[in-house]
Amino acid sequence: MTAATGVHEFLLPDLGEGLTSAEIVRWLVEVGEVVAVDQPVVEVETAKAAVEIPCPYGGVVTARFGEPGEERPVGAPLITVAADGAEREGSGSVLVGYGTTEGPRTRRRRVSQAPPSAPAADGPVPVISPLVRRMARTHGLDLRSIRGSGPDGLITRADVQRALDGERARPAEQQPAAAAEVTPLRGLARAAAETFTRSHREIPDATCWVDADATELLAAREALNASAGSPRIGLLALLARICVLALVRHPELNSTVVDGPSGPGLRRNPRVHLGVAAQTDRGLLVPVIRDADRLSTERLAAALTGTAAAAREGRLAPADLTGGTFTLNNYGVYGVDGSTPIINHPEAAMLGIGRIAAKPWVHQGELAVRQVVQLSLTFDHRTCDGATAGNFLREVADAVESPVTLLRDL
Repeated sequence: MTAATGVHEFLLPDLGEGLTSAEIVRWLVEVGEVVAVDQPVVEVETAKAAVEIPCPYGGVVTARFGEPGEERPVGAPLITVAADGAEREGSGSVLVGYGTTEGPRTRRRRVSQAPPSAPAADGPVPVISPLVRRMARTHGLDLRSIRGSGPDGLITRADVQRALDGERARPAEQQPAAAAEVTPLRGLARAAAETFTRSHREIPDATCWVDADATELLAAREALNASAGSPRIGLLALLARICVLALVRHPELNSTVVDGPSGPGLRRNPRVHLGVAAQTDRGLLVPVIRDADRLSTERLAAALTGTAAAAREGRLAPADLTGGTFTLNNYGVYGVDGSTPIINHPEAAMLGIGRIAAKPWVHQGELAVRQVVQLSLTFDHRTCDGATAGNFLREVADAVESPVTLLRDL
């Protein structure tokens, strides 16, 4: 805080999990707005999750730094706040979604203008709205070439639209050649790309697959859900339970290759932390259900339901997306039969589940129409040989075809 002016500069905090930057998704306050202590002021997206960041100071927002879509490094300024008479000491909270307690949300008040000593929020170009900036950037317009019609020369959306209409009216030979637009990979997309590349570069993977008759598994699901009032157990929960039991008997596939003093070594993970691939509006996420090997089928189903809802709503913290030891990937929901997925580094394997479809099948010595699913296992060949991987996959397929065998381990 500057003692003479009473202005606090709030910097992007250390978000943990080894993250060094974050991308601004949207501002939750405007310049000139009065904010309370611990009120969220900006939503950012990191390589792990989207979170709201509360400001530990109260007062009038005098400046914002960065536009939506811009990446800011840890320690860079986010906003400045001029203290008012009701200001309290900073709370020490860091951000919402990382285990801190969110302060009370208050009704926002507007003041007529920022204090005269406050720095300009948007630099020398007279633009306030990030929508106007984005509109100009998308169409390749230089805002400095546009004369604003708003107060004090402020550039409005209508000004940008008039400039665009003028560009379109120019003869084709006078218009600049359009350049191919390049969309940078940011946040989750960039982190996923880096993980895929590292996995493909470092892991010598192999894939084996098998078709299994899932007719009895579907019948078991209906029987489990027939009791009134009982929590519903989905097919993915049954497959996850089968997978976890197989991992307990084949710990090589629940291991991690690590660097040791004399070279690479194999670390056996004592617990199964099951990752479940989930497609969301933010992209592909792999939330982790910890200690899945200690959960009953019913509790595992509840954990899957809660995790899926949190992923869709963007409520997952970075800790919910790290520490997995094995991943389950249900790509059958997209109507495909099989796949050879990339292993989620640094895990040792991933089990893929294709769609369940009616197919001709020899059942009890006769040709019949059965519900068939293709299962694929992609594994790190450094952790085990093909025999171990094949035995694991066969054990999963046998349990799919005859779920009653699970009773031996319950």
